[in-house]
Amino acid sequence: MSSRIRLSDVAQHAQVSTATVSRVLNGKPDVSEKTRHAVLAALDMLGYERPEAMRARAGGLIGMIVPELSNPIFTLYAQEIERLLVGRGYMPLLCTQSPGGITEDEYVRILLERHVDGIVFISGLHADTEANPVRYHQLSDTPYVLINGANPKIDAPSFDCDDRYAVTQAVNHLVSLGHSRIGLLTGPQRFAPTQAKVDGFRSAMAAVLPDETPAIATSLFTIEGGQAAARSLIAQGCTGIIAASDLMALGAVRQSRALGLRVPHDVSIVGFDDSPLMAFTDPPLTTVRQPVSRISQAAVSTLIQLISGSEADTSSLTFAPELLVRSSTAPAHEGKTRG
Repeated sequence: MSSRIRLSDVAQHAQVSTATVSRVLNGKPDVSEKTRHAVLAALDMLGYERPEAMRARAGGLIGMIVPELSNPIFTLYAQEIERLLVGRGYMPLLCTQSPGGITEDEYVRILLERHVDGIVFISGLHADTEANPVRYHQLSDTPYVLINGANPKIDAPSFDCDDRYAVTQAVNHLVSLGHSRIGLLTGPQRFAPTQAKVDGFRSAMAAVLPDETPAIATSLFTIEGGQAAARSLIAQGCTGIIAASDLMALGAVRQSRALGLRVPHDVSIVGFDDSPLMAFTDPPLTTVRQPVSRISQAAVSTLIQLISGSEADTSSLTFAPELLVRSSTAPAHEGKTRG
C-alpha cells in the first residue's frame, strides 16, 4: 500500500472506518461490494493511485456495447454496469457507437477476437424490429444479455423497463391535473421500446379519455427531435406532453418557450429516464425513472452465471419504473387559481 495514501482522508470521504479502508486496499474478502466501491471511489476522487495489486485484479474481459453517450441515460447504464463488473473481478470493455463510427457488428467482431467472456448489449440492434436477429444467433458460444429492447426472435436473457406502465403512469398523472388533450412525443416506430410506449399510451388514453383521439408525434431521441415534434403536438392543442426521453422533453420545453408558452402554466411536460441533472433543469423535470440499478444488477448477475456455467434464468424480466413529480407539470390552465 502506498505510504502517500492517508487512510483517514479516504475513510472520511467514503464514510467508513480506517480499518475498512485498510481491508479494501489489502484485498481482504470480508468487505461488501457497496463498501468496496465507496472506498475505491474515494481513492479516485482524492487523486490517489490504486495499489498495484488492486489494478491487476480483473479476472476476465466483458464487452459492453452502448449507443452514443450524448444521451445521459446510456452513460448511467455504462457506469452502473462497469461498477458491478469490476466488483465481481471483471474488466469491462466499453464500446460506444456514434453516427458514422464503428457499428455494433464491428464491435462484436473485435470483442470476439479478444476472447471476451461475455457481452452486454444496451439498446442495441436487438431493440430494432427491422434488424436481422441472425447476428445474435451466431453468438451461441459467447454468453450475452440484452438490456432495453426485448426481442422474441432472440433466445437470450433480456432486461427491460416496463415502458407500457411508464406511459400509463404519465397519462394518469396528467389526467389527474385536469389535462384532457395529451400528446406522446416518441422516437422511430421500429424500436421495440417505442412500440411499447405507443401501445401503453393508446391503452391508457382509451381507458381514461375514450372520447379523445391520441396525439402522437415521432422524431429522433434528441433535444432537436423533441423540439420539432413538440411543435406538432402544441399545434394540435395539447396542454400535456409525454416524451419518450428526457432529452426530447427538454426539446419540448424549448419549443414551448419559443412559441411564447410557459411550462408548466400553459404546457405540462413529462420526460422519461430521470437522467442525471433532470432535477436541476428549469423547471425541474417531471419524469419517469428507469430502474437502472435494478436492471443492471439483474443483467450482470445473469451474465456471470452464464459465464460460470451455472444455471441461470434466461427468461425476459421487466422492471417497474417510478414517476417522479417535479415542477414541469401542473394543473391544466382552466383549473388554475392564482393568488
